[in-house]
This record gives sequence, C-alpha cells and structure tokens, in this order.
Amino acid sequence: MDATEVLRHDHRVVEQLFRDYRAAASDAQRRGVVEILIRELSKHAALEEVLFYPFAAKVLADGQVDQHLSGHRPIKELLLELDRCRAGDHAQDELMERLASAVARHVQDDENKLMPQLCARADEQALRELGEEIDRGKQRAPTRPHPHAPDTPPVLTLAAPVVAIYDRLRDRMQRRPLT
Repeated sequence: MDATEVLRHDHRVVEQLFRDYRAAASDAQRRGVVEILIRELSKHAALEEVLFYPFAAKVLADGQVDQHLSGHRPIKELLLELDRCRAGDHAQDELMERLASAVARHVQDDENKLMPQLCARADEQALRELGEEIDRGKQRAPTRPHPHAPDTPPVLTLAAPVVAIYDRLRDRMQRRPLT
C-alpha cells in the first residue's frame, strides 16, 4: 500500500473505534475502546508528523501542509483529556463527541484535499516506500498524546523515539491494551 492507503486504512480503523464506543455495553468496555483509540490516534498523528507531512511539504511546496498539521494539536489535547479520564467519568462521553467531530474534519481535509493533490504530484514508488515506512513506524511510534511536544522535524524526529519508549513502558506498567 502507498502512504495514502495506509493512512486511509488508519482512518477507517479509528472510525470503527468511535462506532465501537457508542455500541459498548458498559463503562469498562467504553474505557477499553478509549484506551485503544488514544493509542491508535497517537501513533497515527506522530507518523503523519514525522513522515507523511514532511514528505507532502516537499512535494507540494506551497505551505498547505501547515494547515493540516495545525489540526493535530486540538486532537492531541482532547486525547490528553481523555487519557486522564477513568471508566465511568461523565466527561468522557462529551470528550469523545468532540474528538469524533475533530477527527472527522481532519480525515475529510486529508482525504479530500491533501491526499488527492499529493497523489497527482508525487512519484508512485516514493509513495509506496513511504507507506512501508509508515507501516513499520507503527511499531515504534509514541502511543500517548503529547500536544506540547514539537510537531515538526528536526526536533520531532529526535524526540519521538524517546517519547515512544517512555509511552510503551508506561503502557506496560499500567496494563493498557497493546495494538
């Protein structure tokens, strides 16, 4: 799969997690879905920031990538608030609705604007190689939101692996679901 296909697949997974949350039968099940959603969206955002957006910025070279990148911060802030909630927390439902709305806007912008332009201008082989790199990167990407961390290279490129190790250690210690 090329990079856009990998990211579109991630978007479909996240959309299914929102449906799973709404269908969950208990607070514990909803919290389990939230934990997985936090992990998946955190990895997705980090990989877009480290790999996809820098590639897109080089190919498109017109500054539009900055607009897509700026949409990550509110999502990461919502994820951080959700990460602080516990099962049965009344704020969780409202945060999930806000997150679903923000993610839907982000997905629509990426899939309907950025990705078609990128596919029209980028080399197909380069997109396939980037897709493979993004797929491999999922094994070492941060698993928690870090809204105040740098979101552009080169600082992000240096910080992300260290943050990912810390996140994964914390995930194991707290017995969070692994994906």
